Amino acid sequence: MTHPAATRALLASALSVTALLATAGCSVDGEPRPRWFSASPSASGASPAVEQPSGSGAALTEAQARAALVTEADLGEPWRPSGGARTWRDGLLKATTDDQDCQRLLDILYTEEPFGTPKGPQATSALDDGDTDAQLRYRVAAHPPADVDRTLDWMKSLPGRCGTFTAATSRGGVQRVEVRGLPLPPVGDARQALRVMLAGETEEGELTYLTMDLATVRVGEEAITLTNAGLDEVYAEVTQQTAQLGTQRLTEIRKQGRAQI
Repeated sequence: MTHPAATRALLASALSVTALLATAGCSVDGEPRPRWFSASPSASGASPAVEQPSGSGAALTEAQARAALVTEADLGEPWRPSGGARTWRDGLLKATTDDQDCQRLLDILYTEEPFGTPKGPQATSALDDGDTDAQLRYRVAAHPPADVDRTLDWMKSLPGRCGTFTAATSRGGVQRVEVRGLPLPPVGDARQALRVMLAGETEEGELTYLTMDLATVRVGEEAITLTNAGLDEVYAEVTQQTAQLGTQRLTEIRKQGRAQI
């Protein structure tokens, strides 16, 4: 049953969510509408209609990176601070496959570091959905823009390179993996997102179906990495609006930082 607070949040944000997805074309075929989502489009309540380049500048400080995070205060109920990594992370994402690109994707889904070790300050928030048991991890970190853009181009190619493949888990199971592109709002300097679905069985023969969104946005010298995953419903709209909200927040903090120089 939907929480009353969640219902109020959905009603309050329905128009902004619908407008966002209609403008940016951000929908996934067959994706169910979320029962909730209380994040405002931006910290100021305004939603940009077009992409706003962030410009160049010095990397953020660690305190600024923390201030740029999206937290449970933004998402509202039923999100709460994470209680720890889900068991499916080791059980399903620790897997191997023959293709080099597909293996790299699996490794990135497990480590949640598509750009490697950050070259400067970083900050991370981790949240759990109390209704669906989904887990969302959000990171802001400094990376060389050229390296980020190369990774984004590679991610864009993955639905063609790794559309469907099989992977063997560390526990001896076999997963059928499907990779799709996931559209994002036109925010930041560059962006890319994927929806990865893994279907298989546990050692006891129980069917498992893991859905994991991986979204990345570059804003100047920093990159946002967002994963939204779970064994139940995983809403693409949550991934999309969280990426928009976080990008707008990071852009504003970068502007404030440059103004203080």
